[in-house]
Amino acid sequence: MGSPGVPAGRGGTAFVLGGGGVLGAAEVGMLQALVEHGVRPDLVVGTSVGAINGALVAADPAPGAVDRLRGVWEEMASQRIFAGSVVGRLGTLVRTRTHLHPREPLRDLLEASLPVRTFAGLQVPFQCVAASIERAAERWFTDGDLVEAVLASCAVPGLLPAVEIDGEHFLDGGLVHSIPVGRAVALGADTIYVLHVGRIDRPLRPPTRPWEVATVAFEIARRHRFAADMAELPPGVTVHVLPAGDPDPPGAANLRYRDFSAVPARIERAYVAARDHLDRITASGDGRA
Repeated sequence: MGSPGVPAGRGGTAFVLGGGGVLGAAEVGMLQALVEHGVRPDLVVGTSVGAINGALVAADPAPGAVDRLRGVWEEMASQRIFAGSVVGRLGTLVRTRTHLHPREPLRDLLEASLPVRTFAGLQVPFQCVAASIERAAERWFTDGDLVEAVLASCAVPGLLPAVEIDGEHFLDGGLVHSIPVGRAVALGADTIYVLHVGRIDRPLRPPTRPWEVATVAFEIARRHRFAADMAELPPGVTVHVLPAGDPDPPGAANLRYRDFSAVPARIERAYVAARDHLDRITASGDGRA
């Protein structure tokens, strides 16, 4: 049995978790604020690091899930998912010709952290997206092996290897759908909470240095579909975009992808900002964030 949309015959609440590597720690703080406000999902959709956070929430949406998710982020920091010296990383690149890090540490962490192995075992319907190399198209995973699907959604080009599933090769879902609001709408949700990593809070500016050209170009590709989804929301659908709480939002580049030192502070800032935002919504009775 697969992982469907919201329960048939009615709208429901969806959590949409976007991609963004180590910056995804902000989503943990947002989830804590949602739990404290009694908001529970009928559907979870995720991309890249949002697929990791989302799968763990869908497996166990109880209030204690946030504490367990914090523990997973502590494990990611201590186990150093992207470990290795410069020489070691270059050795992996020379050997594979495609990536700097093996996928096994992340696989081991997911297998140890997820209480179920398939989509069918999840308590809340969950879907994650990856980019098919052969078809140059998005692939939404809704059933089968949960760990393999999440690994495919997290396969950052150049950092981790493509994931082969049923003879097809997949890369990071952020290449095709970085903040998949449209998917939640298509699956029937009428109240959507967007959990993102903070970059969309900062407008893009023209690059001024050679190394900024590619990152700005990628960020345009990353954001445009989210903007289109938001512009095309059907009547009756309410979307709350939770704030990440960064006084200076992260820029387009995320070059320090191995640095987990700021994770606790990022979780706390996002929690406070999202909590205050939800307080205002509750107090005003406003249906749209």
